Amino acid sequence: MPAMVVVGAHWGDEGKGKVVDMLARDARMVVRYSGGNNAGHTVINSFGEFKLHLIPSGIFYPETTSILGNGMVINPATLINEMDDLARRGINIKNRLFISDRAHLVMPYHTLLEGLEEEYLGGAAIGTTRNGIGPAFADKIARLGIRTGDLLDKKAFLERLRLVLALKNAIITKVYDARPLSLHEIYDQYCRYADRLLPFIRDTVSMLLDALQKGDNILLEGAQGTLLDPDFGTYPYVTSSSPMAGNAALGAGISPSRITANIGVFKAYCTRVGAGPFPTELKDQTGEAIRERAHEYGTTTGRARRCGWFDAVAARFTTRLNGFNGAVVTRLDVLDVLPTLKICTGYRLNGKMIDYFPGSVDILSKCEPVYEELPGWQTSTRDIRSYARLPANARKYLSRLEKLIGCKIKIISVGPSREQTIMRGNVW
Repeated sequence: MPAMVVVGAHWGDEGKGKVVDMLARDARMVVRYSGGNNAGHTVINSFGEFKLHLIPSGIFYPETTSILGNGMVINPATLINEMDDLARRGINIKNRLFISDRAHLVMPYHTLLEGLEEEYLGGAAIGTTRNGIGPAFADKIARLGIRTGDLLDKKAFLERLRLVLALKNAIITKVYDARPLSLHEIYDQYCRYADRLLPFIRDTVSMLLDALQKGDNILLEGAQGTLLDPDFGTYPYVTSSSPMAGNAALGAGISPSRITANIGVFKAYCTRVGAGPFPTELKDQTGEAIRERAHEYGTTTGRARRCGWFDAVAARFTTRLNGFNGAVVTRLDVLDVLPTLKICTGYRLNGKMIDYFPGSVDILSKCEPVYEELPGWQTSTRDIRSYARLPANARKYLSRLEKLIGCKIKIISVGPSREQTIMRGNVW
């Protein structure tokens, strides 16, 4: 099987890190195709617990190559810290981790400008991670970006940096009345990064195309979730690159025709970080209980995640949009203690029922969830490893989700470790 893509199906934080960590066992290469260090994947395996922000979750298999794709923006300081942490904990990255020479760099002015912009917006702020990801992607499209490959020629890099920084400093000083950044400090800092990263920067597109030619399995790892997509998410409360399956081929550098498996990852309930409409949000004791039981706090920011019931309207929308041919449901065990569960099956808008996900956040914010109630199972699922052994009410819940989203559930996660997983046939 040539290539599989793993996509977040709601607002991110669905547990993709664990899913990729498991599936990477059968992959020759794992490629992160979007986002930057605004994303975070928590992985728990025999090596321990890891919080990855840039490096793909496949790094833990010695025969698997991990690639930071051209669709990413990369903060070198964050990447080097992550590499050093893995090395300290016994994970060998030599000749196993590579960075696309076409990936863009997050620069100091990106993080500064994002913070200044959020402060300026005040109560209307997007609620970004303030890691400079949005400004870095904006520069990519505006043709003002600096790529990892530019670090390989330090003289050319200096001239490129001089040109871009002059414009950025004009904005920093004249728009925000802040202090300008030093050309030579940034240049010296990024030259040190270049010396460290040089052995890892490659033409990764050729590596991937050669692997596909040999018939190797390629796993494409997304960041965030579909409802944070700039086009189809809750704009403007979205991320800055497309997390969707349609962007996977572009962000890795392969043909879309090589992707034959398309997996959507859903939580058994919903969460969201930051601002923006969230129809099924629970602002009560149930929402708080889910948050604390699941420890729903952001991997990157530590911010408390907003928690709510499963939104099948949104899930059906993202399933059709991405074309999922398989689904993963994570965190089923979090619901073990609840006496009753609810699933949002439609919205009520101005007194009328609708069954579609609106494109306008103003309209979505006025939508009231219409719920279907199901009985809970109130027994632990954490040690169950087969679908048939799940409590009857848990199977009913999953069966109902399957019907509502229109996609077969192939993997069920009942805990954070690799072993706490129920497989329903071959995913690859």
